[in-house]
Amino acid sequence: MTWIELEDGVYARRYAELDQTLGLVVGERRCVVVDTGTDEVHGAEWAAAVREVTDLPWTVVITHAHWDHFLGTTAFEGAPVWAHPGCRTEMVAHGRYQAEKWAQTYREQGKDELAERLLAARLVLPDHEVTDPVTLDLGDRVVTLVHPGRGHTDNDVLVHVPDAAVVFAGDTVEQGAPPSIGRDGYPLEWPTALDALLELGPRTVVPGHGEPVDAGFVRAQRAELATVASLFDGVRSGELTVEEALRHSPYPEDATRPALEHGQVG
Repeated sequence: MTWIELEDGVYARRYAELDQTLGLVVGERRCVVVDTGTDEVHGAEWAAAVREVTDLPWTVVITHAHWDHFLGTTAFEGAPVWAHPGCRTEMVAHGRYQAEKWAQTYREQGKDELAERLLAARLVLPDHEVTDPVTLDLGDRVVTLVHPGRGHTDNDVLVHVPDAAVVFAGDTVEQGAPPSIGRDGYPLEWPTALDALLELGPRTVVPGHGEPVDAGFVRAQRAELATVASLFDGVRSGELTVEEALRHSPYPEDATRPALEHGQVG
């Protein structure tokens, strides 16, 4: 567990498990917590770490509806919880399934304690919606919540701190591993979502997993995802087989095949 101070009052906290990165933005009157962790134990540790930095009232933002970003929310009891409306829908429909699936993965890895923690985590649903951009006034600074379009999921939210030129990107950006395009990813639209992120003019971008990066890294990842999008389109149209497309991907097979076989088109 490591704190990184990105700018005055803007922090990332790094965790070894899942190479995860959570965020904190501190203003004069309030603070914003970006994602809540993998389970209630993790969420409690994260909340305690935030309280070591500030005792200001907190607002929670969930960047998207994947379990490792929202199952720690019980630790932030009473906080407003912002997310895209599609995030709430996905959490209701598949939150328990996600937990059970990953608990099985943890058991197969011999991580029984993590599996039990995951299954015990209670679901706290968002109670504030991000459709159009939302501005949160923290006193001496503002934070803007933006849905960049469909990419990693259909419910991604960016957390923009304009005065610090920082964007918390959730899993719209990933460092240290290829972006995850699973059954709920949109490979054809993801590059456009990254265009929306870059239009915010960030100096620093904080991925949901991995170390903070700069805009150049995001542009390079956008180019890679544009290649994947082209290959996905070729497979969908019948111009390429999956095996042919895999040979041209910038990412390994285990990262590319799910995108080619299961990516969403609308």
